[in-house]
Amino acid sequence: FAIKPPSREITRVERRDDGLWLISAYGSHRLSPRSPRTVRITLTRTGALSDMPRPGIVETPDFNGWSFEETPEAVILRTSELYITVDRSSGSFSYYSASGELLLSEADRDAKTMERFPKYRTVSAHTEKVETADGIKEVVREAQKVEDGFSYHARMNFKLQDGEAIYGLGQNEEGFGSMRGQTVYLHQANRKIAVPMMLSSLGYGILTDCYSPVIFSDTPYGTYIYSEAVPEMDYYFIYGGDMRGVIAQYRYITGKATMLPRWAFGYIQSQEKYDSQEDIETTLSGYRSRGIGLDCLVQDWSSWEDGKWGQKSFDLSRYPDPTAMIDKLHREHVHFMISVWANPSAECDDYKEFDREGLILPYSNIYNALSEKGRQMYWAQASRGLFRHGVDAWWCDSSEPKEPEWAHVERGEPAKMFTEYVETLSASIPVEQTNAYCLYHAIGLYDGQRRETDRKRVCNLTRCAYTGQQRCGVILWSGDVAATWDTLRRQIAAGLNFCASGLPYWTTDIGGFFVKRGNMWYWRGDFENTTADLGYRELFVRWYQWGAFLPIFRGHGTDCRRELWNFANADVPFYDSIIKINRLRYELMPYIYSNAGSCWLDDGSMITNLAFDWPGDETAKQISDQYMFGRSIMVCPVYEPMYYLPDSKRTDRPKKRRVYLPAGGWYDFWTEEYLEGSRWIEADAPIGILPLYVREGSIIPTAEFAQSTEELSNNITLKVYSGKDAEFDLYEDEFDGYGFEQGRYIVTKLRWSESEQKITAERQTTWQLSAEEESRRYNIYGTKIIKKEK
Repeated sequence: FAIKPPSREITRVERRDDGLWLISAYGSHRLSPRSPRTVRITLTRTGALSDMPRPGIVETPDFNGWSFEETPEAVILRTSELYITVDRSSGSFSYYSASGELLLSEADRDAKTMERFPKYRTVSAHTEKVETADGIKEVVREAQKVEDGFSYHARMNFKLQDGEAIYGLGQNEEGFGSMRGQTVYLHQANRKIAVPMMLSSLGYGILTDCYSPVIFSDTPYGTYIYSEAVPEMDYYFIYGGDMRGVIAQYRYITGKATMLPRWAFGYIQSQEKYDSQEDIETTLSGYRSRGIGLDCLVQDWSSWEDGKWGQKSFDLSRYPDPTAMIDKLHREHVHFMISVWANPSAECDDYKEFDREGLILPYSNIYNALSEKGRQMYWAQASRGLFRHGVDAWWCDSSEPKEPEWAHVERGEPAKMFTEYVETLSASIPVEQTNAYCLYHAIGLYDGQRRETDRKRVCNLTRCAYTGQQRCGVILWSGDVAATWDTLRRQIAAGLNFCASGLPYWTTDIGGFFVKRGNMWYWRGDFENTTADLGYRELFVRWYQWGAFLPIFRGHGTDCRRELWNFANADVPFYDSIIKINRLRYELMPYIYSNAGSCWLDDGSMITNLAFDWPGDETAKQISDQYMFGRSIMVCPVYEPMYYLPDSKRTDRPKKRRVYLPAGGWYDFWTEEYLEGSRWIEADAPIGILPLYVREGSIIPTAEFAQSTEELSNNITLKVYSGKDAEFDLYEDEFDGYGFEQGRYIVTKLRWSESEQKITAERQTTWQLSAEEESRRYNIYGTKIIKKEK
């Protein structure tokens, strides 16, 4: 006999203080509008809602601007911007814009499923220390577990529309553009960042408020979002009107992206690793003597005493006067970032302090960031050991905090790596929170520094992120990738999808982290001779050119020195090409920093897929190797060798790059030639040229090159790419500190009138500036009009 499942028929409808409740034998739905464009939807099998912490979401004001109606067939919830129809007999949802455009429909039957399963708690385990590329890790080899309550696997089954593209879902290293036809495993890893935010080209998004790993699938096995362990199904349906509107609503419910200091948008020099105070100071001298733009030097692991992995203090035998070292950097207008870790070794004083207070996670050497006390202790250690010396920024490495896939010689299957991650992390962290460690870790560092001072903005380069982490002053990077041309190609899409997930600041290890080929699956670079290989020098130049048009501009890696002068070559002007793009980054700083200001002020993004601006263009929706940098500049990275193959083998491939120009008019950035869009072109791409195109009707503010952002002149030149009316919001503030939160910022509305051939500037601010402050503000020094040729 077939055992009938519980009926999903809606038998009772109730409006309560917290939303609209729809009751069936299967479970209870709650629809809770949070704004005219966002509705929180919860399904519980128990009839009650849990009190599990949800650190990714911020409090929003109560919203009562909604109504509902009932018909014999459906229950309909309405706001001014959208409505949701719930089929009474099946409980399936359909989502519409207020004008009646279908956005998304769930499966006709079994649209949402929840399967109860027993949870287990580890009561004893055999662990051993394993040396990895990320230091010594405690690995659980055998464990004894006992049952400890229950949780649910949850699945939302839905139907996507023909031609619809899907973006976001954090960072994957496979190089997916649109996620249609793919399976994406959302768990944290060295080269993966899990952010459960799905963004559609139709102008809606789904944020899954789940803190365990998630799977997105659009395959013959079904189209669904699966959550590994939740007390109830909980997600937000967001209608943005367009994709930018979805990002804005994501920030409304998860928190604004805070401002980074302006220096963070200059060039950041890092490598694995500087070994001493002398090494740092020599590198500083090398940059300054050569006139290269530089804003930050980074100390990777090893600042501590030997044998004390992760201790947050300096080894005074190698760094005899860290305060004087950092002061010297500051006098040269260079900032200092230092690597800090969550897994101190047992020999460290930091570890012993955590251990005495019971703040080490079970069966690990990782501090308990899920505990408020643990987070406060971590900051106290960082403050007394490092921050007091003048440290400007943090590099929270390995914030997963475990990466079981890196213990394997061969790369595991994605589904197996997903399962192994869940099993490994749940030995130390509640299974419902296994994706969220990095978020708690970032919250602790941000809150700690904010308590100590408001004069220095938190800047935290970290490897993993989760929902809402943009409010913690974080920069994400793509992990320890390998130096290959194919990796460079895939990285472009990785960054675009990460930023489409709602977090604006992302970067990469310029040149790839691993340059040589090692015995582990991840150590697979193509260049055994590193910088002596002309093939690697060419790859580095192209990676560097692309990196200059990312939100954050940063070089890093192992196997060889990464200072820029190591890439000089007599036959092909590799070094000259690097210096050219380094200078351009600084010349564009008023444009770059204004776009960063928009991320905070207007909930914008610094880099976007072409689909953000051309959602109806079928070609643009599929492109993952071109993108917009701000609203005006289209970037087309070169990711194929044209001069040298590995081992310095000469090749003479065409110095061209195929580029798609979407609808509208475009100017070649380098030649200022005007081009009509809606077509493919063959763009010139010799080693000194990264193909860049500026939209007709754009204003780009520029400055003269200086060796750091602090030394930039406040005299700026406006470049107007004419043909249409244009606007640009020029943003400026104190460039560091949190005065911008109290209104200490200026937006100058720049407008170009095509008919009048005239530009106007209207300053908008409530900031009452002193004469000295006024002298440091932007001054429009000149205007250059770029016109179509007659």
